[in-house]
Amino acid sequence: MTEHVNSYYAASANPHAPYPTLTEQLECDVCVIGAGYTGLSSALHLVEKGYSVVVLEAARVGFGASGRNGGQIVNSYSRDIDTIEANCPPDQARLLGSMLFEGGQIIRERIKRYNIQCDLQEGGVFAAETERQLHDLRAQQARWQKWGNDKLELLDRDWIREVVASDRYVGGLLDKSGGHIHPLNLALGEAEAIRMLGGRIFEQSAVTSITPGQPALVKTAKGAVKARFVVVAGNAYLGNLVPELASKSMPCGTQVIATEVLGEERARSLLPQNYCLEDCNYLLDYYRTSGDHRLIYGGGVVYGARDPADIERLIIPKMLKTFPQLADVKVEYTWTGNFLLTLSRLPQFGRIGPNIYYMQGYSGHGVTCTHLAGKLLSEVLSGQAERFDAFAKLPHYPFPGGRLFRIPFTAAGAAWYTLRDRLGV
Repeated sequence: MTEHVNSYYAASANPHAPYPTLTEQLECDVCVIGAGYTGLSSALHLVEKGYSVVVLEAARVGFGASGRNGGQIVNSYSRDIDTIEANCPPDQARLLGSMLFEGGQIIRERIKRYNIQCDLQEGGVFAAETERQLHDLRAQQARWQKWGNDKLELLDRDWIREVVASDRYVGGLLDKSGGHIHPLNLALGEAEAIRMLGGRIFEQSAVTSITPGQPALVKTAKGAVKARFVVVAGNAYLGNLVPELASKSMPCGTQVIATEVLGEERARSLLPQNYCLEDCNYLLDYYRTSGDHRLIYGGGVVYGARDPADIERLIIPKMLKTFPQLADVKVEYTWTGNFLLTLSRLPQFGRIGPNIYYMQGYSGHGVTCTHLAGKLLSEVLSGQAERFDAFAKLPHYPFPGGRLFRIPFTAAGAAWYTLRDRLGV
């Protein structure tokens, strides 16, 4: 039996009963593989439209990145709209631009509609360590304003010091439509909403095979599901279940720590407005305070998704570089989790045959885009394919060197960008 990792989120999760293991033969309209945000968002949008839905999860709801991430509601995609506009036809770029901020709106709508208790706080900051990064943030502000985000404020060196008690930054960009949440509690709340509306969720029910057909047949060790449609939403934890997806993506690990409880006064001395923050480096740091006033700090990437032996050794120096005033603070939780990287850093949506759909590869930018993905999946199954297809038409590139060399090639590229960040060029 695979349980949640020993993270702060698992330790502070809202009370919830486990879901059963699949031990029978079922039939439904849609079988969703994976109970992370992509699968949960898809299932919730579908049950709201009256579809019969079965969700199969290999471990527990929110076991993967959805229950372990930094908890930040960050708009756009891992590659911003300027990259899309430069590489896509105008109509496709227009559709993708129109969805830049929709994922965060969906999250807030879910929290409100289903009364999900997940410590929602408004406001997020992109922090610049160099003048070049601050120049890039000015351009980002102009792009996002063009696409309808009127909740942006550029922060100079003095103003950002009022937002974060650190000397690292020369400025930043405040996005008041960003924010942060307890990610596992969001996933658990969405799962409960699915259950309330008649959807069926099965945990400890890893899929062993998908047999295409009409209906498709999805098998687990102890049961099976016949479905008109299948949604593959395993992302970084899909393994080799669908080999054609595994060849064009790479699981990567990121590490997170949570301090002891700081108390409200000390927590607000670090982040007075309780915004979350990420820096602008290629391998970025991200942090925020929790509902019970801890500092949650993450950063770094381990290509190939190995679990590093000493997370504290990797992350505590980053935290102390930002907040040297926390030298006396104990770390109570450390954990790692995998996200799925694509070569383009843009998500991969598509179809395998007439009735198997997939969405994956958010490249570290998944909290909002996964929620958008579920809405688009419900649209395409209801006959409205235009917005889903705007993503599906994005190219899915293989990594240079194939699966054997993708890790060293990607790590070498990241080292180059990290050097650029340090040099400020």
